[in-house]
Amino acid sequence: MSKLVDKLQRLSKSSIPPLGFRPAAEEAKSSPMLLIARLAGVDAKEAETLAGASVDAGLILNEDVTTENVNQMVKAVGDIPLGVFLKGDSQGVSELTGAGCDFLVFDAKTAVKVLQGEKTGKFLMIEPSMDQGFVRAIDGLDIEAVFINLSGESFITVEHLLICQRFSELLDKPLIVILPSLIEREELSSLRQAGVKGIVIPPGQSPEVLAELRKMMENLPREVKRRRTKPGAVLPHYGGDLAAEEEEEEEEEI
Repeated sequence: MSKLVDKLQRLSKSSIPPLGFRPAAEEAKSSPMLLIARLAGVDAKEAETLAGASVDAGLILNEDVTTENVNQMVKAVGDIPLGVFLKGDSQGVSELTGAGCDFLVFDAKTAVKVLQGEKTGKFLMIEPSMDQGFVRAIDGLDIEAVFINLSGESFITVEHLLICQRFSELLDKPLIVILPSLIEREELSSLRQAGVKGIVIPPGQSPEVLAELRKMMENLPREVKRRRTKPGAVLPHYGGDLAAEEEEEEEEEI
């Protein structure tokens, strides 16, 4: 199984309040969100900075990555699971998996063969402008989570929060966002309140910055108070109506 998928599943389980009391030390060890570091290119030296860092995974968004590049970077990151963005034809999926690629991120235009296989985690990248009808259909795909690219702006906007809130309501799949820049604790908390389960941060961050982000995540409240839309008016259903319906059904059976 994909290491990142395993982390995502454990994250989902830890979000369910346990029965009884949990030791404080155990609470402190868990993080309510995934932290994924984006890699700018295919430089193994850049990947080495992730080895032993406070991240859950690394992600290569460079479309020109080769199997040899992936093999070198997998060795450089050590135990950190490494993923690759795949676009268009998916002929090289088996080669990437053989090179140690832990998970794949792909858009809706990628060949359907990318959905095959069980060893590699599968994540769909969607645009914020995707039609809601298509978004609802995503739950039927054999994927683990959904990525939304918010890197079009230089900062997190109110519109971004609304997009995340809307997609988290439409989807049963976990939501991960690609950030345009580093964020403060308040922005991180707002994203989590909007239903985001993980973030992908910009490339080139130092181990110290990564450690600070992890600390911010661990200090977030354990429980999320989600706002729900007001339900529509429900008309009362009286027993007389039900009796009338039953009589009509009995007359039809006779």
